Amino acid sequence: MDWQASGDWQGGTPGHDPSLPEVLAAFEHGGAWERTAPSAALAAVLERVAGPGGLYESAGTDALTGIARQWAAVESWAAAGLMGALAAMMHDDDAGTPVLSRRTGMAQGWDDSLNYEIAAALAMGPMSAQNLAGLAWTLRVRLPGIGRLLADGILTRSKARLVAQVFDPLDEGEAARAEALIAGDLDGKTYPQVERLAWRAALAVAPDVAERRRSKAERQARVTVFREEAGTAGLSGRDLPAAEALAGHANVTARAAVYAASGAFPGQDTSRLQAQAYLDLLGQIPAADRIAFAAAGQEPPGPHGAGRGSPQPSGGPGPDTAGDDGDEDWFGGDDGDCPGLPPTDGGGDGDGPGDSGGGSPAPVAGTGTGTGGDIPGPGGDDDDDIPDLGGDGGGGPDGQEVPEPPSPPLAEVTVPLATLQHRAERAGDNRLLGPLDPALTRQLTAAAARCPNSRWEITVVDGSGYATGHGIARPARGANPQTHPPGPTLAALPARVNITIAETLLRELAQTSQPRSGAPPGDWELMPRKPGTWTLILPGGRHLTVRFDLVPTHDCDHRYQTSAYQPGDRLRRLVQVRDHQCTFPTCSRAARESDFEHAIPYDKGGTTDACNAGARSRRCHQVKQTAGWTVTQPKPGWHQWTTPTGRTYTQEPWRYTA
Repeated sequence: MDWQASGDWQGGTPGHDPSLPEVLAAFEHGGAWERTAPSAALAAVLERVAGPGGLYESAGTDALTGIARQWAAVESWAAAGLMGALAAMMHDDDAGTPVLSRRTGMAQGWDDSLNYEIAAALAMGPMSAQNLAGLAWTLRVRLPGIGRLLADGILTRSKARLVAQVFDPLDEGEAARAEALIAGDLDGKTYPQVERLAWRAALAVAPDVAERRRSKAERQARVTVFREEAGTAGLSGRDLPAAEALAGHANVTARAAVYAASGAFPGQDTSRLQAQAYLDLLGQIPAADRIAFAAAGQEPPGPHGAGRGSPQPSGGPGPDTAGDDGDEDWFGGDDGDCPGLPPTDGGGDGDGPGDSGGGSPAPVAGTGTGTGGDIPGPGGDDDDDIPDLGGDGGGGPDGQEVPEPPSPPLAEVTVPLATLQHRAERAGDNRLLGPLDPALTRQLTAAAARCPNSRWEITVVDGSGYATGHGIARPARGANPQTHPPGPTLAALPARVNITIAETLLRELAQTSQPRSGAPPGDWELMPRKPGTWTLILPGGRHLTVRFDLVPTHDCDHRYQTSAYQPGDRLRRLVQVRDHQCTFPTCSRAARESDFEHAIPYDKGGTTDACNAGARSRRCHQVKQTAGWTVTQPKPGWHQWTTPTGRTYTQEPWRYTA
């Protein structure tokens, strides 16, 4: 090893380092080597503690955790070194020929021969070499701050590349401003979290860039079939209109729930059932036929329910049943407005029996929507919830019982009121699509307004983006429910829309009950009515009534505390709004799909209150209950996780854009 050759080896038993315990201790929590910036010296020490064969003999979990973190930092540091070497190659001489010697300055373009030079040296394709060279140039010239985070071991190369890709459409000034917005927030973030932050920053400095790129991409919409690495096939629709893609995904999820509830697919997880549902909907195979074949263990049915050489099951439509795919009652509505969704009253307020915060479907045990304490059944934060379908379901082929289908899940859309009213160009958000540029935000929200089954919420946020108030919007008494909102029904999107509004804007609106000057009637108006009550007017004139509850974020006044183990529905809803997602820093499970969990266990004196509760995914909940883990809340909404090795990680409340 290099450290032996340099004179550090002092003799003694070969392969034995008497100072190793001291060095290992320096990688433990708070140790000197754990805090050291990545360098060649750190890499040498890491190699030293690995020992013969990389077995890390005598190293405990605490030291190994620090060692793993520092190896990752060295990996990023090495990637930064590679980027620096490639960047140094990108300089043209007077004749415009790329040279391979280091010079000051950088060129924005380089000859293709340089790409081939890199490709040959690194054993990669020319296009991959070109992309790598482009990343090196970007991190040196356009995004030097991101390059420094790579060299400091804070970002991996894949995360740095992600930021560069998101910022690629921005001009030089916009890229610099976007980089400055997020540079201080990237430490400790996962790949999806980095992506979300990057998109938020890009949309903040250039709201129309994503719109232009999307408009161009939608003209290239396509369906592709490709071979997977395992030899299976992939079928993908690309660059599709967002509203229709979300509605299609909801139908796939609902069909998969039917399959799960039938009991005919033992051992198949949610992802596999969704893949089957996707193919069946494209192939016009009724759910009843798929369930019947699965229960009988027969060959899968073909289009229109016809099996490969198998007779048509009784009770299902035959291949000559024109225009009948067996799904009209499940996924097609009579009026065509919002397929498969029964009309609602705009969503529950989370305060009535059976209403757990806005009308989400009742969960089954083990799906991550329970409360703190003992956890019944398995479950994990990678599993989707399956609604409790209930009902007798009706008969299927050969007497096979087919469960009643659930309503497709509502798309989750968060949108600033200021964006809807064209007061500002601020980004929205969707859990599947991530941050939404203002134009797409308006499109999806308008599509939701055309669906009478959409549900509406309003969240009030402070200057830091933390939620401080929340209310469910319900049809105003005596108002016309308007079951057929204006606009093309094909563009209707059943969604749960959370409209965010800044406290400052809400106070401004409270001073007047008149619509905005010059605004068309019903154009996303929010106006005060009697004390404590507001009216939300959707396009087309539909009136909804909202009453706000305080979200316990900064201070806990215990107004929603209960002496019972189970929280009240109002408390559960407001904690979900405050946390938005699981409170383990690197988990992104939605709060609606997570457990309401006591930081200090209820049976150990913990209260059922906002200052002792948070959203935890089922898997994170289980880990928190294992030995050595603790969660505390220095104040409501701030969740401090301490691991068995003593390291502490804090998750703050969700920051909304308003």
